[in-house]
Amino acid sequence: MKNNTNPITSARRLATLIAVLAVFTLTVSACSGVLMMHRGANKPAADQFGLGPRASAEHRYTAIIEPSEPLKARRMLKVNVSIVDASGRPVDGAAIEVDGGMPQHGHGLPTQPRVTKSLGDGRYEIDGLRFNMGGWWELRLAIESPAGTDRVTFNLQV
Repeated sequence: MKNNTNPITSARRLATLIAVLAVFTLTVSACSGVLMMHRGANKPAADQFGLGPRASAEHRYTAIIEPSEPLKARRMLKVNVSIVDASGRPVDGAAIEVDGGMPQHGHGLPTQPRVTKSLGDGRYEIDGLRFNMGGWWELRLAIESPAGTDRVTFNLQV
């Protein structure tokens, strides 16, 4: 049996198929990126951004972030946080959990930052913080002390 396949025609068909698949892949990627940007997270007003002072959700605490260097993407960072109670007294001995992410993208932090030191006078060192891209990030602290359990959220533009 004779094979009548023309090598030039086969190469054209293969090139066309590759081009169609490439366009399809780019379209799907672009659409999923657009969908990720609209997961229902509305960016807060400009006055809701910054290093603080920020009141916690139930107003038990006020916190201020003190970075050792400017917050930049793609860098491992160490930041200090100062926490006072509702009366303005420094909160020592608190248990603090660190979390965060990009609400508009639907993903968390690429690292697992944690409090590594209590510096006294209501100050704590957070190490291992990294933002993998520029944009709006939330940095959330869950604080537990004798004053109670509460959460404070920082909106950061990196």
